[in-house]
Amino acid sequence: MATHPQTPTSSNAFSFISKGWREVRDSADADLRLMRDRANSFKDLATSFDRELENFFNSATPPFSVPAMRSPPPKEIEFVKSLRPKLSEIRRAYSSPDFSKKVLEKWRPRTQIRINLSAIKNAIVSAEEEEEGIVDFEKRRRRRLSFWEEWKGEGEGESRDWEPIRVLKTRLKEFEKRGSSFDAFKNSEFVEKVKSSLKSMCKEPLESKEVPPLDVPELLAYIVKQSGPFLDHLGVKRDICDKIVESLYSKCKNHQLLHSLSGEESSVLGNGNINDELDLRIASVLQSTGHRYEGGFWTDHAKHDPLDNERHVAIVTTASLPWMTGTAVNPLFRAAYLSQSAKQKVTLLVPWLCKSDQELVYPSNLTFTSPEEQEAYIRSWLEERIGFKADFKISFYPGKFSEARRSIIPAGDTSQFIPSRDADIAILEEPEHLNWYHHGKRWTDKFNHVVGIVHTNYLEYIKREKNGALQAFLVKHINNWVTRAYCHKVLRLSAATQDLPKSVICNVHGVNPKFLKIGEKIAAERELGQKAFTKGAYFLGKLVWAKGYKELIDLLAKHKADLDGFKLDVFGNGEDANEVQSAARRLDLNLNFQKGRDHADDSLHGYKVFINPSISDVLCTATAEALAMGKFVVCADHPSNEFFRSFPNCLTYRTSEDFVAKVKEALENEPYPLTPEQRYQLSWEAATQRFMEYSELDRILNKENNGEKASVDKGKLIAKSASMPNLTELVDGGLAFAHYCLTGNEFLRLCTGAIPGTRDYDKQHCKDLHLLPPLVENPIYGW
Repeated sequence: MATHPQTPTSSNAFSFISKGWREVRDSADADLRLMRDRANSFKDLATSFDRELENFFNSATPPFSVPAMRSPPPKEIEFVKSLRPKLSEIRRAYSSPDFSKKVLEKWRPRTQIRINLSAIKNAIVSAEEEEEGIVDFEKRRRRRLSFWEEWKGEGEGESRDWEPIRVLKTRLKEFEKRGSSFDAFKNSEFVEKVKSSLKSMCKEPLESKEVPPLDVPELLAYIVKQSGPFLDHLGVKRDICDKIVESLYSKCKNHQLLHSLSGEESSVLGNGNINDELDLRIASVLQSTGHRYEGGFWTDHAKHDPLDNERHVAIVTTASLPWMTGTAVNPLFRAAYLSQSAKQKVTLLVPWLCKSDQELVYPSNLTFTSPEEQEAYIRSWLEERIGFKADFKISFYPGKFSEARRSIIPAGDTSQFIPSRDADIAILEEPEHLNWYHHGKRWTDKFNHVVGIVHTNYLEYIKREKNGALQAFLVKHINNWVTRAYCHKVLRLSAATQDLPKSVICNVHGVNPKFLKIGEKIAAERELGQKAFTKGAYFLGKLVWAKGYKELIDLLAKHKADLDGFKLDVFGNGEDANEVQSAARRLDLNLNFQKGRDHADDSLHGYKVFINPSISDVLCTATAEALAMGKFVVCADHPSNEFFRSFPNCLTYRTSEDFVAKVKEALENEPYPLTPEQRYQLSWEAATQRFMEYSELDRILNKENNGEKASVDKGKLIAKSASMPNLTELVDGGLAFAHYCLTGNEFLRLCTGAIPGTRDYDKQHCKDLHLLPPLVENPIYGW
């Protein structure tokens, strides 16, 4: 039998039983002493009476002398003579042994002594179980025998012939006979019932009290709470939903929730969040009914089960080198730094483009004939910058380039390119982009944990197009739809992105270690008294209007006179290069346009000020790189630059006049050297640590998460996911099923802007990636 710690309730129960037993024993002792005292007092009375009678006889018979004359005896002497035989008979009667018994039977105390020995035995057994966990019946029997022998020995002598003592002796002998069979008795059903009754006394108040049923306001509040993301699709903001939930729940909170929980729990909940209180209330009601939720209609239980504590992380992105874009570079660094941990194996899944698409996307007419060749290029580029050999796998999935959207669209089911044995944790870089036209297995069904990372502010770009407001409205709700259906957690790099379901804001990107080394080199030169910055200001970015060129030209044109003599070098290539350059010449702005180059190029090290007026970025990588190199950065006071405000070399402006002031301040002063803490904050090591924390991967990889969300209340856990149906999961599953049905229709795909033939990969993809043709005939390509 396992040893159980003694709880305060069990200790109180044993004390109560012990106290009752002592009272019974003391009462029996008192009765016996009273019987002895009455018998002794009666005998003393009889002895005294005997002495008085003897004196009476002696006094009634005086000594006689020979008188001179005989006289008749008096009448009193004759009376005594006649009474003497009767008195002798009385003396013989009260002197006999049976006389005391008869007196005790007639004059004994009316209170009967009844000792429930079975109750005493059960109390002793239960008490020893609570204290020691193991019942030693032999030791208990010896202790009991010693006790009863001592008690019985007190009354020997005068009391051995008393009827109550003889009856008690008989019962003790019977009890001793039954004591030899305790080994069989200890496992009896009676003892088990006694133990269960004692354990029930130790239960928490919440379990022993009846939980009141839910009322209509509580049900409505829970439905509104679970439907928050869905209502967001209809334009109802989150704060409005929270107010509705609080209003509905607060009406019944005080008179029902506080009655259903103990005082301590109520005080704890009173200081918590209203959503947590509602979750605990629902969970407690369902738990009181014995209901356990086993999953809904959309739940898929056939997921990857990690063996030998080996975890797998799959990073899926929408671009690949040599395309120098954020969704190609940052996921590559993330894979490299995640692979440094021995807790997980990492796979990076990137798009493979046919040669015709490569010519449209990759710079300098760089193309690859096989995935192996492109993989070698990617690894070589990466190792030159991180300084160590990264141990992770690179895989490819079919993709097509959309010239209209200037982005790569996946072809077919991207999830099938991660084997089921490795389908553990998925990181979707740009989850909305990856799932716009996704027609395949649901990510959250195949993977145990899916994290989406939002890179791009698509709404800002779309608003600049024709009918931009209408398109932005539709794209906003589609993004909400797919991220909610296919992700467990969403990370937004900054508040510049749209507010997506299940999302939190955290910068999980770092800078190329090469830029930190450049910054250290420049700081060392400055310490030696050398002039590290010999040039003025510059701007680097893709030459498209959305990348901040419109804002830059407007600022310089408005304050041309205030910035007289100010010269700005611009580096970049892009589709809008001719238009941007023409606008600058027309306004006679002092802008020197040059071809795009790597930000780490030696020719850019001497610039002191980096100017970035863009407000369409989510988190500008070039800004972080400039700060890492120890330069001044002049940027807009915008959510996309929130992370950089803590750096002293970041100068933000709110108005155009403030822009002029910040530019002059930067040109006239020297940047502050970066501290070790600031350098670490910009590094990929720090970014990976933030990612592990905010994506909850650290908890998952360390096995601290058992798949159930729990509410903690004074050390007590109520597993909500195991006891209550989740309306959110039900709605998410329905949205995923609806999305699968819609994306399976080629006509609807084309109406929403999909590339023809991207529901499945084509023959060229099969040839390049050594794939089998899809099972369903492709109506576009006829196979």
